[in-house]
Amino acid sequence: MAVNTQRPPVNVLVVEDGEDQRFLMQRYFEMAGCRVTTTESAEEAMESCAASPPDVAMIDLILPGMNGWDLAERIRSGWPQCVVVIASVLNVEQYPASDARFTKPVTRANVQEVLENFVPGWAA
Repeated sequence: MAVNTQRPPVNVLVVEDGEDQRFLMQRYFEMAGCRVTTTESAEEAMESCAASPPDVAMIDLILPGMNGWDLAERIRSGWPQCVVVIASVLNVEQYPASDARFTKPVTRANVQEVLENFVPGWAA
């Protein structure tokens, strides 16, 4: 009988209202073997978290409706096990409390860094 030594997929939530950036981040995480859910707004993200809590949330700050600062705070308080990553065009000094911070555009190396630093047992 074969033993499954693979780790379960990492559930990633990408919250980004820009279509190109959302697709790019989704692809990078998928290429790393993650299960990815994308939303265009913080409100959609909150619904997604309630239905299936993410392991990692990649959040843009400037969103329609609720902004990324409020969303990051809500995710950190509601799902404290979730790694919160901010990706924005703003100055890093303006970012809210988070586990990782990246200036856009997010690169594949940024995604790899998040997984290696914050997902136990992750290896490239």
